[in-house]
Amino acid sequence: MDIRQRKLVGLFILLVFLFAYVIVASWIGATYVNGFGGLIGVFYYFIAGILWVIPAGGLIRWMQKS
Repeated sequence: MDIRQRKLVGLFILLVFLFAYVIVASWIGATYVNGFGGLIGVFYYFIAGILWVIPAGGLIRWMQKS
């Protein structure tokens, strides 16, 4: 697979992953976290907002391989 095809496939995988991640993280936050109070909610959404970078970074690294 050449780099252009890898980037195209990676783009679609990244979009699907981010869409699913946002849905699941929002559902967890709305269902479980919001009942605990403000500070725990802020901490959860902060961690959830950063955590997606790890798998996305790995995917982007794979997309850039030649």
